[in-house]
Amino acid sequence: MYYAVVKNIEMMGEAANMLTTEFQQAHNETPWKMVKGMRNYIVHEYFQIDSIVVWEVVTKELAPLRAQIEKYISETDWKQWETDLI
Repeated sequence: MYYAVVKNIEMMGEAANMLTTEFQQAHNETPWKMVKGMRNYIVHEYFQIDSIVVWEVVTKELAPLRAQIEKYISETDWKQWETDLI
């Protein structure tokens, strides 16, 4: 389970890397640099990942991040988003 949690944190960082600078700037209440930094920490320090750091992320950081992401999703005009892709 621990490794699944670590992998999911890594994937969140990857997803954050895919967001445009404009999106990140428009939603600057989210600590994008920290999210992406945690991904880098996991990927590049794999054998030295501190389980205490992972636990801190899980217990203190994920709930606020989830709330922010749910807010962004609910505020998105998906029809406009699809139109912009074309």
